[in-house]
Amino acid sequence: MSKKVQGLENGLTNYGDKGFARYLRRSFAKSMGYTDASLDKPIVGICYTESGFNNCHRHFPEMLEAIKRGVLASGALPVPFPIMSLGEVFLSPTSMVYRNMMAMAVEEMITAQPMDSVVLMGGCDKTVPALLMGAASAGKPATMVVAGPMMTGRHKGERLGACTDCRRFWAQYRAGTVDEQEINQIEGRLATTAGTCAVMGTASSMAVIAETLGMILPGSAGIPAVHADRLRNAEETGVVAAQMALSENALTPDKIMTREAVENALRILLAVSGSTNAIIHLTAVAGRLGIDISLDRMNQLSDETPVVVDLKPVGQGYMEDFHSAGGLDGVLEAIKDKVHRSPINIEGVSLGERLDAPKADPIDHNVIRTADNPVDPQGGLIALTGSLAPEGAILKRAAATPELLEHEGRAVVFSSLEDLANRIDDPDLNINADDVMVLQNAGPRSPSGMPEAGYLPIPKKLARAGVKDMVRISDARMSGTAFGTIVLHVTPEADLGGPLALVQNGDRIRLSAKSKSIDLLVSEEELERRRATFTSPNPEPARGYKQLYHNTVLPATKGCDFDFLQKV
Repeated sequence: MSKKVQGLENGLTNYGDKGFARYLRRSFAKSMGYTDASLDKPIVGICYTESGFNNCHRHFPEMLEAIKRGVLASGALPVPFPIMSLGEVFLSPTSMVYRNMMAMAVEEMITAQPMDSVVLMGGCDKTVPALLMGAASAGKPATMVVAGPMMTGRHKGERLGACTDCRRFWAQYRAGTVDEQEINQIEGRLATTAGTCAVMGTASSMAVIAETLGMILPGSAGIPAVHADRLRNAEETGVVAAQMALSENALTPDKIMTREAVENALRILLAVSGSTNAIIHLTAVAGRLGIDISLDRMNQLSDETPVVVDLKPVGQGYMEDFHSAGGLDGVLEAIKDKVHRSPINIEGVSLGERLDAPKADPIDHNVIRTADNPVDPQGGLIALTGSLAPEGAILKRAAATPELLEHEGRAVVFSSLEDLANRIDDPDLNINADDVMVLQNAGPRSPSGMPEAGYLPIPKKLARAGVKDMVRISDARMSGTAFGTIVLHVTPEADLGGPLALVQNGDRIRLSAKSKSIDLLVSEEELERRRATFTSPNPEPARGYKQLYHNTVLPATKGCDFDFLQKV
């Protein structure tokens, strides 16, 4: 059997002379000070996403050094390479628009450059799915380290964590119960360390999903960013990546992220009451491997999977509590009779073997409950269908006001984000607490690119009257750190002329979490009349990546990936 091509011999540039290509590559590599001994080793690429526009990743230089230690100690050569980074709050119109661009860059650079395995470094929420999507398509052995969550701050004796608490205090500021001086104080106390949001938002949901899928080392999803264990995890990941590079039969992502592993990840997402964004991202990752996620199946899992994690935004704790309470091991233990045992992780260890292994520490059941004492007996997320969302929508029922889960109200429609901003605080806005707020044209193909705008603000006049929640509906997303009775990802989106585009002020809308339905109570004849005059208000972007995005992005139910990138 021929020996596997390794190291700099991988993917030689084609000049029509293989010997010359090898000689030239080694010559240029030697300009960086490498010895022959180093250049003869297998290579571990390190996909590096540190950026001055990404606060979540500011500790990555230290993590990078730890990964390199592990690679070098295990006999391979670490070679970091930069890739674009996505800092959630620093990108306009939204980081979601650039997730697919990053995934494309990851795939291309893994396949174009000479590496035998790759370590993916991510954290801020769109970077983790982008890395997994790209690595899944590239097909080379891959593993991952995540940034880890921030530690909490303090304000007037209370722990604070971005960004659930930031939304809570901003709502109080809008309601007039927090003044400008205090909101400025809080601004400096919400995000006080490196790392991702301190709650079970999208970044932490994706970290837990990555661990459940088997792409990061066991027990590492919740390690705080500033903890020494985060560096030890990085070094240990470097060791695994080196072993992959040295192996003749290293595991590739498709052997790890199987259909059963994806279903496990979906079930765990429900058990931790994770982010609605994670449904889109997991669907996109699975789509790269030819695996579909059925909304009907998600609802079946949700109805039989309890929420066992008591964390914000739907509970009380923070990610540092989740980690010290037992992390994913605690969640797996609570629902072990419901998960598939056969999927393996990057070390080749099956989930069944992990479940059967003795635990180093007891699980803190104040944070991670047992199945017979859950936070909620049903999963935190459900899919809705009905005349308003024929192809589906998502509701985080665990974050909703229970009284609003069965609700019928009058639609108050905002045709765009600009319309929302212009009218939401108008004292003359015709709106009451039992109305249903509807935002149109904020989906994937809209100019705003499906931002986290589904968390529509409560109109100021209602907030000052004590209203804290209303039913809100859109084709947008919302932050995983947000809360409220919010229907998201309505499909087909308004830009495509879906029923959402046809809603008018005064229409009646009925939400039923019990029947998993969202219905526009308007006759089909009237909708047909409206449909006949519909034209999209959103012009095609004139050029470049945004035009590509607009013309090829799939709906939320397909993960908002590009149609030409999913596996067929």
